[in-house]
Amino acid sequence: MQFDWSVILEALPQLLKGAQLTLTIAVIGLGIGFLIGCVAGLMRAYGNSIISLVAFAYIELIRGTPIIVQVMFIYFALPLVADIRIDPVTAAITSITINSGAYTAEIVRGALLSIHPGLREAGLSLGLPAWKVLTYVTGPLAFRRMIPALGNQFIISLKDTSVFIVIGVGELTRQGQEVMATNFRAVEIWSAVAILYFIMTTVLASVLRGIEKRMRIL
Repeated sequence: MQFDWSVILEALPQLLKGAQLTLTIAVIGLGIGFLIGCVAGLMRAYGNSIISLVAFAYIELIRGTPIIVQVMFIYFALPLVADIRIDPVTAAITSITINSGAYTAEIVRGALLSIHPGLREAGLSLGLPAWKVLTYVTGPLAFRRMIPALGNQFIISLKDTSVFIVIGVGELTRQGQEVMATNFRAVEIWSAVAILYFIMTTVLASVLRGIEKRMRIL
């Protein structure tokens, strides 16, 4: 079969629409997930036994189940359990949020605990409150160390948006499936979908490498 570039050109507007939704879900979900992960990571690193246990339970529950099961539960089971109905896009964003938050929490915890405790003790001994020590001393150092792991997690979560096809979210993979169902040109369509994912992940990786380079610890 001859590869037909015109098929891709015709499908490109619809595929770009799906890519835009993919980015929207990923950006919102990862943004909120990062905040949740920071809080949970701090709870694991510096919290008392009860607070640490709560964060541990959340992290292990999410990391121990596939994201596709999580989104299916949110979209299909939650209305039955709690009478809460949400649209597919909201379910997708919620799933990315709680999933990335759990993995980010462990990244944050590991980065914080990798900082020599003497730095924190020195800040506290100077009379600085704990939040200032975190903000101005240990936090910036930990953030530099977590950038590579965060970048990897962000890329994984961006690609994980493809599983939301199961609940009818019109993201990139779903759009590719719909186009292929009308023209039956699987090679061209899935090649285009793969290229668009590759472009998005490459740009994200480049941005994160730039940030890492600027904040590199010498």
